Amino acid sequence: MSKKRTAEITGESLLDQVNSPEDLKKIPSQDMPRLAGEIRAFLVRHVTETGGHLASNLGVVELTLAIHTVFSFPEDHLIFDVGHQSYVHKILTGRKDRFDTLRQNGGLSGFTRRAESPYDCFGAGHSSTSLSAALGFAEADYLQGKKSFTVAVVGDGAFTGGMIHEALNNLKPGRRLVIILNENEMSISKNIGRFAAHMARIRTRSSYYKAKNFTGKVLRHIPLIGKPIFRGMLAMKKSFKNALYGSNYFEDMGLYYLGPVDGHNYTTLVAALQEARNYSGITVVHVKTRKGAGYPEAENDPNRYHSVRPAAAPKRKGPTFSCILGRELTSLAREDDRICAITAAMCEGTGLNPFREAFPSRYFDVGIAEEHAVTFAAGLSASGFKPVFAVYSTFLQRSYDQLIHDCSLQNLPLTLCIDRAGLNPGDGPTHHGIFDVSMLLQLPRTRIYAPVTGETLAEALRLAISENGPEWHSICSIRYPNAEPDDIIRRHFFPDGKVSLGWHKDWADGDKPDAVVVTYGTIVRQAIEAGRILKERGKNLGILLMERLPEDAADADELKDAIPDTDTRIILLEEGVYNGGLGERLRPAFREYHTSVLAVKDPFVTAEKDRDIWTCAGISADDIVRECEEN
Repeated sequence: MSKKRTAEITGESLLDQVNSPEDLKKIPSQDMPRLAGEIRAFLVRHVTETGGHLASNLGVVELTLAIHTVFSFPEDHLIFDVGHQSYVHKILTGRKDRFDTLRQNGGLSGFTRRAESPYDCFGAGHSSTSLSAALGFAEADYLQGKKSFTVAVVGDGAFTGGMIHEALNNLKPGRRLVIILNENEMSISKNIGRFAAHMARIRTRSSYYKAKNFTGKVLRHIPLIGKPIFRGMLAMKKSFKNALYGSNYFEDMGLYYLGPVDGHNYTTLVAALQEARNYSGITVVHVKTRKGAGYPEAENDPNRYHSVRPAAAPKRKGPTFSCILGRELTSLAREDDRICAITAAMCEGTGLNPFREAFPSRYFDVGIAEEHAVTFAAGLSASGFKPVFAVYSTFLQRSYDQLIHDCSLQNLPLTLCIDRAGLNPGDGPTHHGIFDVSMLLQLPRTRIYAPVTGETLAEALRLAISENGPEWHSICSIRYPNAEPDDIIRRHFFPDGKVSLGWHKDWADGDKPDAVVVTYGTIVRQAIEAGRILKERGKNLGILLMERLPEDAADADELKDAIPDTDTRIILLEEGVYNGGLGERLRPAFREYHTSVLAVKDPFVTAEKDRDIWTCAGISADDIVRECEEN
């Protein structure tokens, strides 16, 4: 009796037997639905515990099984767009036993990561990069005469990003590239009728391609009339197909198109992928999947289960900075009909739902296109409107040229609400928000706010929109973390409950701290903890917190005036990169003091087991204490 048959009789888990793609290939096709069910149960059990992207991974179970059945990785190359839907791929490639470490310190990444496995040929974390990278792999194989295939799994949402279309524009015939278009939300093609579904089934059979190829060869070799007849047949076929279900974007580009295919039917998926593998050129396999498939809660509410919080994460007691931003912006927009809100496919994440509901005509979701968002905002600004672009810090990096060329150079006002500022221990280095300050400090007429309370965030937003004009600043930025305002910070700097936006020191006039930390943002929490430790050791640490970053020499002099005398030790603390950061900029102004800078040592730092991200980055409370106690 076979091992697989024994497993079926005894009820032994099929998933326990799969530790590599080679193990998967030994599973009979009729057992794949059962294996898919076990994988879904595995995902739900682990991801709801560790946190992570659940709905998208539940939607690609059969698709990932089929990909690993048909292709041979890592000899072939598999690239996921964004990489957040690669969990099943990780399970099948020897990382199943480490899944309790997903998104944990020192554990598995929530995205593909080259250093993690040879099966992760290309790391990702931002959208719309997959096809450009895949084309690079395919071209490299072509140049070296290799027969490897490159497979790119691209969600339909990624097609709102310009890079996908730039890559499509550069495809060349003869490259062994398979593009899997995973349509799980946006409708790219028309609804499929029974006839269209029947045609899709025919097109995925190898006999279809062989007959088509054979007919073409025969007709093209008929002297004089063969080629015109063949071209006429192709034109007639295309007209007939377009009349039934519209012109196909990919076929119009000369790509071989298969589908749409049911993304939850393993047998059909394997047939389509085998046909793509047999084709000599670039193939698009269009699959239709459902986010959250097999888990009713996620199917019914995929947005809620797109990214779930760890089970151990404390429940939020109040609104996050993002929610406060959305609420306050909506309130300001009621008073000024020139205020517009822009997001790059992150409405809920940036808290803009209230604005979208209240002012749909002034709300713009441009898709995954941060570059376009900034230049679009510049156009609105040039026409007299007041654009506010809410964007994650890590994604703002994609629009740096537009900030320089289209906004700053032309002195066009823009308000940036920079969400997810600071280190991101869960998502890791692809989502660290630590470059925005160094980027923006290089631009003239730029103001940066770093509020630490909900009230000061609201005040910063009001000032940014009102002050942000050609005679004031071109770009006003407000940066804040993915968190609730911290009560400890609030009580430390506003003990009397009177909250105001500005620069705050935590020592009384006439006192002389042994050292002073000069900082901004919620990393100040580490300085508060360092002050507690030093107090127990008989030392007094002062903190100077800036909710508006200094812009010129006059601002630096104002900071220096707050510090008692030049023998005070100064520590410039920053949850950002050193090069080009505020600490590096301010250090010359404090040359007469004993001054040091604590900034993120490695911009691509990851949290290690038993060490939090701030310790690994060298900006923790313990690092501050050590800096203060050095002679």
